[in-house]
Amino acid sequence: MNWDDTSDETAPERLADPAADRLVGSVADGEDQAVEAALRPKDLGEFIGQEKVREQLDLVLRAARARGATADHVLLSGAPGLGKTTLSMIIAAEMGAPIRITSGPAIQHAGDLAAILSSLQEGEVLFLDEIHRMSRPAEEMLYMAMEDFRVDVIVGKGPGATAIPLELPPFTLVGATTRAGLLPPPLRDRFGFTAHMEFYEPGELQRVIHRSADLLDVEIDPAGAAEIAGRSRGTPRIANRLLRRVRDYAQVKADGKVTREIAAAALKVYEVDERGLDRLDRAVLEALLKLFGGGPVGLSTLAVAVGEERETVEEVAEPFLVREGLLARTPRGRVATPAAWTHLGLTPTRPQALGGGQPDLFGT
Repeated sequence: MNWDDTSDETAPERLADPAADRLVGSVADGEDQAVEAALRPKDLGEFIGQEKVREQLDLVLRAARARGATADHVLLSGAPGLGKTTLSMIIAAEMGAPIRITSGPAIQHAGDLAAILSSLQEGEVLFLDEIHRMSRPAEEMLYMAMEDFRVDVIVGKGPGATAIPLELPPFTLVGATTRAGLLPPPLRDRFGFTAHMEFYEPGELQRVIHRSADLLDVEIDPAGAAEIAGRSRGTPRIANRLLRRVRDYAQVKADGKVTREIAAAALKVYEVDERGLDRLDRAVLEALLKLFGGGPVGLSTLAVAVGEERETVEEVAEPFLVREGLLARTPRGRVATPAAWTHLGLTPTRPQALGGGQPDLFGT
């Protein structure tokens, strides 16, 4: 039940609106954010999953407390909904410090960052979501702030400009990113602890669901939790969202208790199948299989076939299909895997080659 806040919805790198509209989307909408505030774990002992990250982070925080110092700067990377914001709040709670939350897209000028840094208290935790989307001038200012706890504020313009050094109190920066590869090496090197958040196993998601069900006062049996966990795409945020929709169904159509049968019936109504695919995912696969014989087919052509924008197919639908081994991206286009044919109950029209092979001029 660990997840993180959504980043700026106007992000050019991710189609926030289509993802937020999907029941299995990993971007949090207003309802999700309100519920998540009540469901977040408050310390590392309550945090479920990410065992290695929790163990390593616990050592970092305990050592800092023993020294009476602020914790090292922390970089958390991973897909949306896995717990980056939650961990940042836990870091602040474990260190007994306040937390300031902002995001990369909100810091477009060095002055924006200077205003935030200059108002920090000693030991405060600054959580910077989507840190890779911060402007370059602000990023360069952050180098000195992280390393020397100092920034140079430029006063004036042109030849008369003057740099005034501003000392900062020691603070802990927690950066979160969904695209760690976009961070420049000088910035990555200034983080004392770096962790990558992995997708959750079904057993971990079941524990997340049981804990959330207790907090939401939902009666659920182990089989019902397992059914929801299997359709949650390895993401706690999605697991909690599905739990709430199944709860609604159980209250209206049954006696309020969530069982495997109730969970399956509810998620059938919401068009989430047993592997976590929704309407958009299946539309992409069905177009690829039925219209193009399994591919290869170009992304633009595939997008037109399903009536969606190219970016929606590429950024919203494809990542999960590729991760599930149902679709492959090749130099010649998108190709369905044997698992895709099996999942949709279809028979391949011709032998498929993931490398994008096609008949020669004589049709052999």
